[in-house]
Amino acid sequence: MRAEFSRRRVLALAAALAVPTAGGAAAQGGGQPAGQSAGPQPAGPQPAGPQWPTRPVTLIVPFPAGGGNDAMARIVADKLTGALGQQVLVDNRGGGGGNIGTRAVARAQPDGYTLLLGHTGTMSVNPSLFAGAGYDPRKDFSPIGLMATMPVVLLAHPSFPARTVADVIAAAKAAPGRISIGTSAVGTGGYMTAELFKASAGIDVTLVPYKGTGPLMNDLVGGHVPVAFGVLAPALGNIEAKTLRVIAVMSRERFPLLPDVPTADESGLPGFESVLHYGLLAPAGTPQPIVARINAALQALVKTEEVAKRIRAEGGAPLTSTPEEYAADIDREEKKWSALVRRLGLKGD
Repeated sequence: MRAEFSRRRVLALAAALAVPTAGGAAAQGGGQPAGQSAGPQPAGPQPAGPQWPTRPVTLIVPFPAGGGNDAMARIVADKLTGALGQQVLVDNRGGGGGNIGTRAVARAQPDGYTLLLGHTGTMSVNPSLFAGAGYDPRKDFSPIGLMATMPVVLLAHPSFPARTVADVIAAAKAAPGRISIGTSAVGTGGYMTAELFKASAGIDVTLVPYKGTGPLMNDLVGGHVPVAFGVLAPALGNIEAKTLRVIAVMSRERFPLLPDVPTADESGLPGFESVLHYGLLAPAGTPQPIVARINAALQALVKTEEVAKRIRAEGGAPLTSTPEEYAADIDREEKKWSALVRRLGLKGD
């Protein structure tokens, strides 16, 4: 471990020296506990210099294609390609509830050529849910910035009789253990929302985790599982075609894309909330000028009407942040979800 740490520091220093800054030195970005500072920083984003990027950048999505993570990644990858002057390639590396792809980025060289599409499940749930996750969200990454939030929704096959959250809870209490609720992989936002739902409502239901959102949606549309927690992106077409129905959104306020759909809070489960946060990260030790340049490009593109419209069309809400704000967000969310993991004694496979 010590040899690996030294190697990473040497690599980071070499990369920093290759990227000129206004003051002649690069400050390491990310990896700082929330509320702490790495020292005085130059005002505003610092140029990363002509040396970076000189070749394509890989954006790893730690889930199969077709889900909310994949949708968010492809929205920004296209525009970052233009902003950075090099192609940003999306690389789907699913498996292990998102751990495999996330761990790959944690171990990658901190040179700006490997980025991660992070979300609440991988950054704030998995480290406590999986004993062998293999990464620390606070130490192994340099947060770049948030790009969107997306509420989890409770979806149902049209044949499922429940129309409200209160109906689902009543049905579950009338038939303990007999109602199956589909989710995406263990550790993802949909899965953890289902666990939180069970605990908050005090019900006994059978959770059915799928390896990816695509297979989950296929079985839900086919009626093989009657109800599921998931994100909107892969379900929108079926919702419009009325082959799926939305019972409730898990945000505190109604979602603009579904103004007629009630929240869980107002339809049977007061105070309930589960919203996913999406952002970009790099390996810890990535030079600060590179982090700053990507953050500036990310904030600019998310604020455009074109990208904001695409994010909303995928069921999300545009959101920007500084690297420090994203680090604080990860810290808050990790504390929330790890507390649930400990309280319920949850363990990933």
